[in-house]
Amino acid sequence: MSVHVSPPSPTSPEPPVAAPASAAGAAANTAGPVVTTAGPASTAAPSAVDARRWPDVARLPRASWLRTAIAERVVRHALARLALRIRLGEGETLGLGGPLMVVRDPHAFFLRIGTTGLIAFGESYMAGEWEADDLVGVLTVLAENAGVLVPAPLQRLRRVWALKRPDAQRNTPEGSRDNISHHYDLSNELFALFLDETLSYSSALFRGFPADASLLPAAQHRKIDRLLDEARVGPGTRLLEIGTGWGELAIRAAARGASVDTVTLSQEQLDLAEKRIGAAGMEDRVTVRLCDYRKVRGTYDAVVSVEMIEAVGEEFWPEYFTTLDRLLAPGGRIALQAITMPHDRLLVSRTTHTWIGKYIFPGGLIPSVEVMEQLTAEHTSLRVVEWDGFGPHYAQTLRLWRERFAEQEARVDALGFDATFRRMWTFYLAYSEAGFRSGYLDVQQMVLAREGTTR
Repeated sequence: MSVHVSPPSPTSPEPPVAAPASAAGAAANTAGPVVTTAGPASTAAPSAVDARRWPDVARLPRASWLRTAIAERVVRHALARLALRIRLGEGETLGLGGPLMVVRDPHAFFLRIGTTGLIAFGESYMAGEWEADDLVGVLTVLAENAGVLVPAPLQRLRRVWALKRPDAQRNTPEGSRDNISHHYDLSNELFALFLDETLSYSSALFRGFPADASLLPAAQHRKIDRLLDEARVGPGTRLLEIGTGWGELAIRAAARGASVDTVTLSQEQLDLAEKRIGAAGMEDRVTVRLCDYRKVRGTYDAVVSVEMIEAVGEEFWPEYFTTLDRLLAPGGRIALQAITMPHDRLLVSRTTHTWIGKYIFPGGLIPSVEVMEQLTAEHTSLRVVEWDGFGPHYAQTLRLWRERFAEQEARVDALGFDATFRRMWTFYLAYSEAGFRSGYLDVQQMVLAREGTTR
């Protein structure tokens, strides 16, 4: 999944996976002071936060009284019109009724939002300044109303008030390595705590709902097999996989008799993928390389890439598709799985720095179907010949991951991740689930081929 954070320094001796340092301040070699973010109007003390690991969560930003007051007025007006119940401190309640959101520290909540907008909304949750028993329900209502939460006059001034994506997160070959490491090199053990035995970190494809955790491995194989079928992978196929994950797709392709080259920028994923490929007896058919997709050479009968385009970055989307075009042999097919968002929302948000971009996936941007069709038409000989959306399946996948993560609190702590990290990861999974539940996000399997290729 491409919807990157480094953990705090492990508290247990000789942890199984060493954590890299993080630009977001989540990884520190030495524990820093513990502070709280309670403001003068606090109704309950938020959770203690380690200021060295999480500086922008632990400390309230500086903001003028006027800016905070304007933000409070705008947010109050937006919340009052939603199908939510918002309890502010001990007294006032806003909203039209629905899932309950309890703002424990209204002062800190409005001050943060007045300073850094939607980034602050997530940071405020990480700090414990607001809470919801039905977190996904609250976030789903907000996602359903994403286009109207900010008044139209302020929407037109978005370039003035919205934070811009940092240049440091550009997905150059060097930047991509750092961005990918920020998320995927967290800890293989962490991902194993909430993923199923296939270690597939992308949407599964179920036979029916509600999905059950016991069915998740089969649903992940169903997703993988459909992609391999769409790319027509079989005996003798020369297959390129862009984005190895932990090797499950490469193993299943090799079991069909394909010769697989798979590339990744995550050292942690590469190490475990090679072990899993060896354990499956497929090392003679699969080669895993630590390599940027732009540096791959040769031609392939098929190319498969699962939820990797979200990490490419808008600036490099044309190069991504021209690379696919260059690598595909005559008559070949490309099968992509991609998270997508509505094109109008992409256009208004593509330069905005977000909570997801700061804490989870630096450099990431979700494309729209329209922009992928446009880019392939303008820059390549490829065309989208098939596509199918199955967003509700991702909502179910994320629910299962979130539920399993919640059950693993003690084991997450044992890996050296603190309570603030757990709140951040819970928010990330719930935030993503809400995006798919609301229809704001979708996931597509798309087939690209050159004009004239037999369907």
